[in-house]
Amino acid sequence: MTQDNLIEVVAGVLYNQRGEFLLSSRPAGKAYAGYWEFAGGKVEPGESPLAALQREFAEELGITVNSATPWISKTHRYEHAHVHLQFYRIAADQWQGQLTAREQQSWSWQQPACLTVTPILPANAPILAALAIPAHMSGNLNTGFHTAAKQEPALKIYPYHSGIAAESIIYTPADQLQQLANLHPVSAIWAICHNSEEWLQAQAAAAIIWPVGQHEDIQLLLHLLHNQPSSVPVMVLQQINAQLIAQPDWMTLGVHGIILEQQ
Repeated sequence: MTQDNLIEVVAGVLYNQRGEFLLSSRPAGKAYAGYWEFAGGKVEPGESPLAALQREFAEELGITVNSATPWISKTHRYEHAHVHLQFYRIAADQWQGQLTAREQQSWSWQQPACLTVTPILPANAPILAALAIPAHMSGNLNTGFHTAAKQEPALKIYPYHSGIAAESIIYTPADQLQQLANLHPVSAIWAICHNSEEWLQAQAAAAIIWPVGQHEDIQLLLHLLHNQPSSVPVMVLQQINAQLIAQPDWMTLGVHGIILEQQ
């Protein structure tokens, strides 16, 4: 297999009851030995991604993954391989068993904003940044969005036209992303999307905001999640006029979180 062949890999963000996620170190003898990563591995021929994830967690850590939620999908080129990574989130009630270092690796429970282990596998730096985005926010498209008062980690993002300082996280229509990227770090820009073209443009942003105001918005997002999985977290903005629209269980379909629009 040459370096240009894309290798399918799965990885799982495993959570405990305290809301911490697991990182494990790569064992001796593997590329990047000693680096910390999310557990997972290569998808074998004829194997589904979920089956591969379940097998890898059983082989590496001795636990049973009963189910997992698709999250984000990325490609990364290492010196030794070009990989397509499908990340899953595994909630505390989606796995069982006693963690065991079956490959003599180390493992550690972590919080996104205060890592205590290093070095981190290069492909996982944007994943850690994505994990710091809360799953529940509220606010208004014209004034900004914020986490609940007592929710951690706290976060507030502002519309670009608000004139907030450059150090803040901002959001903008996806078709303005490239222009603003010359003025702000892309890691601090969220993109608002309404269609397939904007979805592709927004893959360079830190996150996607997808407003849902009618049934067509839901159907298109479901199509994109299934056929063009996002490489960045997707936040569904449930607009005020969409309150009576039956919403899918977004969190099981690959969406990172929900923003509730307020007056």
